[in-house]
Amino acid sequence: MPYVPHTTADTREMLTAVGVSSMEELFAEIPLSLRPKSFDLPPGMSEMATRAKIEDLSSRNNTNLVSFLGAGFYDHYVPSAVDALISRGEFYTAYTPYQPEASQGTLQAIFEYQTAVTRLLDMDCSNASVYDGGTALYEAMMMAVRQTKRVRVVISETVSPIYRILLGTYTRNLKLDLVTVPHKDGGTDFAAMEKAVDASTACVVVQSPNFFGCVEDFSALFASAKAKGALAIVSAYPVLASVLKTPGQMGADIAVAEGQSLGLPLSFGGPYLGIMTCTKALVRQMPGRIVGRTTDSEGRTGYVLTLQAREQHIRRQKATSNICSNQALCALRCLIHLCLLGEEGLKRTARISMENARYAAGKLSQIKGVSLLNNGPAGNEFAITLPRPAQDVCLAMIGRGYVPGFPLGRYYKGLDNALLVCCTEKHSRRDIDILAAWLEDEI
Repeated sequence: MPYVPHTTADTREMLTAVGVSSMEELFAEIPLSLRPKSFDLPPGMSEMATRAKIEDLSSRNNTNLVSFLGAGFYDHYVPSAVDALISRGEFYTAYTPYQPEASQGTLQAIFEYQTAVTRLLDMDCSNASVYDGGTALYEAMMMAVRQTKRVRVVISETVSPIYRILLGTYTRNLKLDLVTVPHKDGGTDFAAMEKAVDASTACVVVQSPNFFGCVEDFSALFASAKAKGALAIVSAYPVLASVLKTPGQMGADIAVAEGQSLGLPLSFGGPYLGIMTCTKALVRQMPGRIVGRTTDSEGRTGYVLTLQAREQHIRRQKATSNICSNQALCALRCLIHLCLLGEEGLKRTARISMENARYAAGKLSQIKGVSLLNNGPAGNEFAITLPRPAQDVCLAMIGRGYVPGFPLGRYYKGLDNALLVCCTEKHSRRDIDILAAWLEDEI
């Protein structure tokens, strides 16, 4: 528990320094409705009593559930060495590394991260990262709008609904036409996607594997879109990119990803990592910053901030984005994780996750009343339909210590009985067998 050492005199001195007379005045900009009402702690409690009360409150959370919940965020095993290495003091800084005088070590780490994710997604260039997978997808879409000077964006409904809501929110006051093409039994409707692309389309946006877990090849769709002058954007799952056809092989112009699955723990929604990669032709549209490697006048290797198309460095109206910060520490975790696993280790993680998913799909689909929503190839997730609302089944299963998956009816009309089930290398066959037995019992 952190100890706050400030005396009343210290606090008064700090308030005076910033030109306010009280704590109330310091936080005046925060509406009363948004402030915590109370921590419900009696005054004068000792540290030991306070700790005991807070731990009692936190123990009410269910933290020992066996979870088959995925939907864009995945519980992969993180080697202990990742935590040990990232905890070194020299990696922590409150300062965003965007100034030319940033240390060579920091710049080299970003350069190595860029190299690793570029190779993983089979693309030409990467930036130093952005906030998360959703903001990365938004920035990719805006790259396409700027590059093509077009205003229509065609999005498959099989892209994460969370990301699609984000895109709608971010573009609410922009003159853009976001067209969502409905899914087809959990799969991308390729014919409808191609038909939706016209001469005003800036880009097509898809996800691989899609939100329902289906593995799809977008090569033909991308070629068709590009023939009409539109760009191809894909949001990829980076772990499975090690074994599936890569965004680069499919001809994507921009590939983005949520980097959480590469060494970042699931933690109440973040902080996470937005991976952004693109072809060399689009690199000047990339938001944030890019680190490059060069040599000095004496031939020594040096790392430098190569591109920074941000409003601090160029005219605001010419800036590519308002994103100024990258996720340097999260990006470093990703790099350490990738280096520790190596190419074979990452592929092994992906294959075991997919094998577990296939085993689970086989077990669950044998239950009377349960069937697969889509019979196409799947990655480490798959959707099933149940004879009763999936939300009700989930609530009942949580009481047994299991989270069976993500109820799709929350975001997809008509799919109230559909459940998205995820497996990773952390699930055992015993976990899956128990899931199948209890699910059969509940329905």
